[in-house]
Amino acid sequence: THRIGQTKNIFAYRMICTDTVEDKILKLQERKRILAREVITDDEGFVKSLTREDVEYLFS
Repeated sequence: THRIGQTKNIFAYRMICTDTVEDKILKLQERKRILAREVITDDEGFVKSLTREDVEYLFS
């Protein structure tokens, strides 16, 4: 987080009410972050077995 012209450190607080759209989005983002970390960093994960063609197909 930054403010234009600010040279000192600042604090940003995110206040989210429970059971709101924002709360649900944050929970979904966290679930996806955990899933991605498990898939990508796991030595036995499928990412290690992807070929160049597989990656090109996924991003095409």
